[in-house]
Formats: sequence, C-alpha cells, structure tokens
Amino acid sequence: MTAKQDALVSPAMPPLATLYGRALTPNQRIPLNLDWVEEVRINTSAVERRAATIPSRRSVKKDWQAAWLLRAIACMDLTTLSGDDSADRVKRLCAKARRPLQDHIVKALGIEELHLQVGAVCVYHAFVETAVKALEGSGIPVAAVSTGFPAGLSPLETRVEEIRRSVAAGANEIDIVITRAHVFDGEWNALYDEIAAFKEACGPAHMKSILGTGDLLTLRNVARASWVAMMAGSDFIKTSTGKEATNATLPVSLVMVRAIRDYAERTGMAVGFKPAGGIKTAKQALDWMATMKDELGRPWLEPTLFRYGASSMLADIERQLHHHTTGRYSATHRHPIA
Repeated sequence: MTAKQDALVSPAMPPLATLYGRALTPNQRIPLNLDWVEEVRINTSAVERRAATIPSRRSVKKDWQAAWLLRAIACMDLTTLSGDDSADRVKRLCAKARRPLQDHIVKALGIEELHLQVGAVCVYHAFVETAVKALEGSGIPVAAVSTGFPAGLSPLETRVEEIRRSVAAGANEIDIVITRAHVFDGEWNALYDEIAAFKEACGPAHMKSILGTGDLLTLRNVARASWVAMMAGSDFIKTSTGKEATNATLPVSLVMVRAIRDYAERTGMAVGFKPAGGIKTAKQALDWMATMKDELGRPWLEPTLFRYGASSMLADIERQLHHHTTGRYSATHRHPIA
C-alpha cells in the first residue's frame, strides 16, 4: 500500500490507470495548446451546489468506513513544514510514517499483514537527507517542497537548482510552486515554460505542481492553471501550499479533478491530484475520497494518483479507528503525530 516510484515516462510504459475502460499511461509533456486553455468555462454556482452535496450525499459506515480510513492513511503525505522544524521532529515523523497506527488498533482490526504505511513524507530541502536515512528500507518516498516554497518568487535559476539539490539528496518527489502572476496576467506560455523547466530538473522524481488556488481568485483561473500544468508534464496537480488564507476546498477540488478527467479523455494520460491545507478530520478525508471515486473512479484511490497533504488528520483517523474497535473515543493527545 505504499507508493511506488516510476522511472522516466516513456510511451512504452504500462498503463497507470483506466478511465471509462480506456487504459491510461503516465503523463508526459505535450505542446502547449492555447485553445484548450482559452475555451475553459466554469459555472461557479453549479460547482458550488455540487460540492455542497458531497458531505451529505456520500457516506460509509462501520467496517466500510474503517476500510476507507485505512486507504486514506495509505494516500497521506505526512508533512512537516514549520519554521521550527528540526532533525529530531523529522525523525519522529518518519517513525510515524512507518507505523501510522498504534499496535493495539492494528491488532484489533486484524490488518497486521497489510504493513500499512503512509504515501510519502514531505519536508523542506534541509531535511531531505534526514528523512531518506530515517525511512531507509521502508519504500516510503521522500517528497521535498521546492522552488522557493511557499511564495515561489525567487529567481528561476535558483528554483531550478533547488530541485536538483533535493533530487541529488534523495528526494523521490518534488512539490513545486508556480508563479501565480503568470495566471493573473494570462501569460500561459511563461507558466508552461516554467513548469516544464521544473519537470526537466526533477529527472526521475515525480513532480507535483502546487497552484496556490487560494491566491488564484476564480475557479476559471484554477482550471486554466491546471490545464497548463498538466500539458507541461506534471505528474500531480496540488491545490495549495497550506500557507494561503484559503487552502483545499471541495469546489476547487471538483474543478481540478474534472480538468484531470477531461485531460485524460483528450490525451490518454493520467495525472494525480493532491488536496493540501485545511483537511484535518476523518470526515473530510472521506469527503475527498468520495469526490475522487465519483469523478475519476477507483484508480484515483491509489497513492500513485491521489495524496492528501496533511498530518493532523492522522490523529483524528486514529481516534475514529480506536472508536471502531472499542466503542469509545480516546483523547487526541493519546494519538501524537510526531
């Protein structure tokens, strides 16, 4: 249930997923098609109405809920991106990534053979080597935030070099930040070239493009930025840095996953999705998983195509699973993250 790292994308690679029975391959860069960008139209009120139905219309209970929450853990990028991060904190986070549930919960659920782990551990560049060493032998990827995270406003050469340094240090995945001004100004060629340069610098590492949706002002901007990021070769598109005033929301997520679906239909290639920031409860985890299943299907409930950018959510999932096995809720402080 851990994410496996793909080699460099090539036409000979096996299918990554299926959509409507059609086999999809991993994404690779294609020429920028400005017609696809300019034709984007978003009915904001319709998106908001659809998003409002998800928490009330989709629910799973009892053993099914426990199974979905276990899948949520497998799709989680366990993250620490604070100004007071330290090597010891990263090591504790990596230990939690290896064993995300307490032993008594694992035994009560009877899932010892699953060897449950999270999808990845996400850290600043300064802690990549620490995380790689702490996760050695686990198969858990290390993701590094890069390109002047969270603002993304340092010189392009500096941002590209930061990616190369993180990959050289052992990062398997790179979370890059786009220049939001390119979206505001409609500079789609500049945005495409920037993301393509980041992707090239990633080499064999998977790249997640953070759009900073809370800063993009409109759902139409979100959709257009999603299309450009996918055409430039992004393996994932990600909502937020977690540092914006508004981070992952269901309306924004709907727009992005529908762009992924339309892109797959046009190109035959699959792009992953990562909501990040503000997702803190088990109930929210289920809402996003229902969105993925409804809009994209079962393949997008695998860590190869879906991740949460979250950490505090894990404590609430543990509490829910403890309740499932004992009938009692435990205090949050009994489920420390790191």
